[in-house]
Amino acid sequence: MNKSFGKIHHFMGIELNQQTWSLLENENRNEEDNSRMIAFANASLYHWKKSPEFKPINEQRGEWMISHVYAILNNGEWSLTHAKKCWTLTRQLNLSGFDLAYAHEALARSYAALGDSEKMNYNFLKAKSVGSGVANKKDQELFLSDLHKGPWFECMKTAGK
Repeated sequence: MNKSFGKIHHFMGIELNQQTWSLLENENRNEEDNSRMIAFANASLYHWKKSPEFKPINEQRGEWMISHVYAILNNGEWSLTHAKKCWTLTRQLNLSGFDLAYAHEALARSYAALGDSEKMNYNFLKAKSVGSGVANKKDQELFLSDLHKGPWFECMKTAGK
């Protein structure tokens, strides 16, 4: 691969990830914003995979992001597809702590969007347990804060936070 193309892919992976977060944080998104958010999350992962600085953990985190976007948009089927990819990579890479907690969180949100409160609760409690044990206190606080943010749809009415 041409070295300058690699740098462009790296830049685009980062930029599209930041654009995805910007849209996620926008409480006044419209349908066009939602479509852009899906495209940006997918494109970010694509570009990360082409970056010369790509590491397998980037793919795991990219799959988490795509799953998260779909969960936020209440599209449980697509969210679960990507959460399962995130989970598979988490297991293959033997990830723990922060990344393992987020993999459980992805599954929990996916099941919440699908209305499966039993599987949501199981993964939520796993995420909370793993996240509470994250060694870096800032990472732990970030994760637990993210975990307790919505949407959890109707599932949290039947499960304890």
